[in-house]
Amino acid sequence: MTYYDEVADAAASLDCRLGSLAPAIGIVLGSGLGAVADAVSPTAVIPYAAIPHFPQSTVEGHSGRIVFGMLAGVPVIVMQGRVHSYEGYTPLEVTFPMRVLGALGLRAVVLTNAAGGIAEGYRVGQLVLLADHINMMGWNPLLGPNEPRFGFLPGAGRRFFDMTEAYSKPLRALARQSAEEEGFALEEGVYLATAGPSFETPAEIRAFRILGATLVGMSTVPETLVARHMGIEVLGISCVTNLAAGLSSTPLSHEDVNEIGRQVEGRLAAFLKRLTPKIAASLKASL
Repeated sequence: MTYYDEVADAAASLDCRLGSLAPAIGIVLGSGLGAVADAVSPTAVIPYAAIPHFPQSTVEGHSGRIVFGMLAGVPVIVMQGRVHSYEGYTPLEVTFPMRVLGALGLRAVVLTNAAGGIAEGYRVGQLVLLADHINMMGWNPLLGPNEPRFGFLPGAGRRFFDMTEAYSKPLRALARQSAEEEGFALEEGVYLATAGPSFETPAEIRAFRILGATLVGMSTVPETLVARHMGIEVLGISCVTNLAAGLSSTPLSHEDVNEIGRQVEGRLAAFLKRLTPKIAASLKASL
């Protein structure tokens, strides 16, 4: 069975549980943010272990479940947790879930993550909108033969594709509007992805700042690359769960990352409830 066949098999397994629900919007929840899925009125909750070929989350703070349901009256598919290369997964395995979401007909995805804040002025617990990214993971999930059948949307699936607008400007505008309605401002930042699992050194953070990064983390970029290959619009949101190495006197720990994520969950859930109908209306208008 080829990789494409495995994706199709996993998508078919999920599709038969959707019933009449056909979500065009997906949400991926990062470390410590999984309880945001509680805002969804579920029609189905499926552990990753019950999905054929699906990689299993092994990191604390990643529940490893897919939640189908309604969020603010909009059908959505939510991933509670993701997998990473530092868990021992290959690039194809890391991005397998995003491929499956694309096969299910997704047209837009909100990728959330826990990130270290590099920019001066960032506060722990702050939400930051991604305007761009820098890939310092040492690999690209699209290496190898191109599979044009992953171009589920018109014009997608090309070997070479444009990344000038990796994170959708229209969706970012809707996000800023929704944040304003929720009473807070969303700054835009540049996310730099490393392979992990170790946190960065102070010297690396100084180098990343020179490169133009304002946030650092260990995920999101592979999913963005694969989503854009499939023609899916991407909105990226980082939760600043810690100040990056050298910017705080406190040692970095994954436990603190999860704790700050839990503190922000309520605000993120309220924000997504306000944002999701706007995204749905935008997608409908573009048909």
